[in-house]
Amino acid sequence: MAREELTRLTGNGNGTCGEEDCPNVYRTATGSFVVQGSVSETFAPPSGEALVEIPEAVLREAVRALGW
Repeated sequence: MAREELTRLTGNGNGTCGEEDCPNVYRTATGSFVVQGSVSETFAPPSGEALVEIPEAVLREAVRALGW
């Protein structure tokens, strides 16, 4: 899936991040979410999965963008 196919819910216009380098939440065409963040090594996830860490403010911004 290409980035262009995702709806970016966070990091738009707040002036604190670059185009691709900060934690973000994206929504896919099917309604699922893709999260971009710093790799977390809290525990080892199953093969094919990864853990990322994002600030609470990014999740709150995503919820506001969705109108929840």
